Amino acid sequence: VQLQAYGGGLVQPGGSLRLSCAVSGLTFRDVDMGWFRQAPGKRREFVAGVTASGRSESKDRFTISSDSAKNTVYLQVNNLTPEDTAVYYCAATSKLLGPSRVLEYEYWGQGTLVTVSS
Repeated sequence: VQLQAYGGGLVQPGGSLRLSCAVSGLTFRDVDMGWFRQAPGKRREFVAGVTASGRSESKDRFTISSDSAKNTVYLQVNNLTPEDTAVYYCAATSKLLGPSRVLEYEYWGQGTLVTVSS
């Protein structure tokens, strides 16, 4: 199983960004997928996720989507603020306990850094 997140970078406040997570070795219908972020000195936190059955949940300004044909999960983030600066991770879990439980995730990508600054 491999997850590779990419698409981070430097963004101005108020801007938008779409992150991608390329997934191999998993089938979306068998796992919950999630996006998390971790800012320096803070805990890793949930921002968006989608269950194996297709139900999604997310924080305001975050939208998760997936393309099973490309085995890729996306995170759209709008109206970015400096407080959104963090390393963003995609993750997958076969436990199917709901997409927001960070401790239940078995597979993690390496993270992609998003910096929001003018």
